[in-house]
Parts: sequence; C-alpha cells; structure tokens
Amino acid sequence: MSATVVVGGGGSGIGLAAAEAFAAQGDTVWIAGRREGHLRSVAGRLGPAVRPVVADLSTPKGAATVAAALGGCTVDVVIAAAGSTRAGRPRELADVADEWRHDFDNNVLTAVLLVEALRPRLARPGGRVIGISSIGAQLGSGYSGSYGGAKAALHAWVYWLAAELGSDGITANLVLPGYIPDTEFFGERANESFHAERVGRTLLGRAGTSAEVAQTIRFLASPGAGFITGQLLGVNGGTVLGR
Repeated sequence: MSATVVVGGGGSGIGLAAAEAFAAQGDTVWIAGRREGHLRSVAGRLGPAVRPVVADLSTPKGAATVAAALGGCTVDVVIAAAGSTRAGRPRELADVADEWRHDFDNNVLTAVLLVEALRPRLARPGGRVIGISSIGAQLGSGYSGSYGGAKAALHAWVYWLAAELGSDGITANLVLPGYIPDTEFFGERANESFHAERVGRTLLGRAGTSAEVAQTIRFLASPGAGFITGQLLGVNGGTVLGR
C-alpha cells in the first residue's frame, strides 16, 4: 500500500535522496523547498508521483503553504531534511548574532514549523516523523559553532515530540549523518585535505553517501521500526560511537 510522504528540503542532498527512495517504492512524495525551477526539475525527473511545493519552511507562511497544498489528505511520513549553514567565522557581535539566527531558522524552525503544520494530518496510528540532525551536534561544529548548536536543539525537540505523539501511535526520531560529501552542503570547503581529514575519522575508511542515509530514513518509516521512537540514529561510519 502506497504512503504519502512529505520531504522538507526535498530538492537536494539527503532530502532528495529520501524522495528518490520513497518514490522508487511507489509512494506519493511531496518535496518542499525555496527554489521553484529546481524543484520542478527534480519532480519531473523523479516522475508523476513526486509533487513540488515552493515554500520557505523557516517561516510560518511557508509551512502553512505545504499543508494547504496537500489538501485534506493524511500524511504517513514527514521528513524534515531542510538545513544549511553559511559556515562563517564572524567576529563582530552583530555578525555572530546573524549567523546564529540564520542557522537556527534554517535548521530548527524548518523542522519544527513543518511538523507542526502537518501534525493534525499525521496518520494515527502509524505516522512517522523523521528529522535530520548531524554529527556536528555531537562533536561540536567548527566555525562559529552555530550549526552544531542548532542541530543539537533538534535533539531536545524530538524527545519532546516523541512523548507528545506516542499516545497516537506516531513515532519521532532523528538521523545523524556523518561526512556525506555528495550533497551541496560543503561547497568549496570540500577540498582534498578537508575530505581526507574527515574520511580519516571514520572506522570504515570512507565517506558516506546520501543514499545510505536515505535507506536509514526509509527503515525508520517502515512498519518494522514501529517500536523505535525518541531515538538518535547515527549514520557516520563509526566516527562517533554509541551516543
């Protein structure tokens, strides 16, 4: 039986890989993001079961736009994959504040607002909420610390959310990717030494892929994961162990 899946940040990176994985198994997938032309191109490539919604998920209006696009349909899976950082090194106080607000808005509010907008539509029982945190929340991100701090905020949120939704038979979990270079996230930072350093931190001696993270997301959305909730699941090649 096909599911209805909503992917915040579904136009690129891990969100796109998740959209591809669910579309491949015959689900109806709504992908939300800011770039209209890009989203439409992705949807056209993935097929008619993938539907784009142009929305800034860091705003209440954007999250409400996604809910309105779905009409009255029940949502089986929400994947909150939107996230970004400018990876700046601000020194002036005003710039530090701007960097932290940017990363909070684009990593925390994009998840919280999307889930809250769709919360009344979640399948009861059986709904799934899956957010994307980061190894940066466990190790502390570089630069200004804002990205790791924002991703860490999602941990407390998902614990609360799991408790809120548990009585309705809905699970809520976070996936914490490690070094996944086949996305737009790292940009020009991902030079040879950057890559070698991060691969060297793993136990497996290689980088991960967005497809591997997507398969973990797909598992958490499956019936077999129905007794898993309030968890942080690392996909990091052993860079971080057991926490």
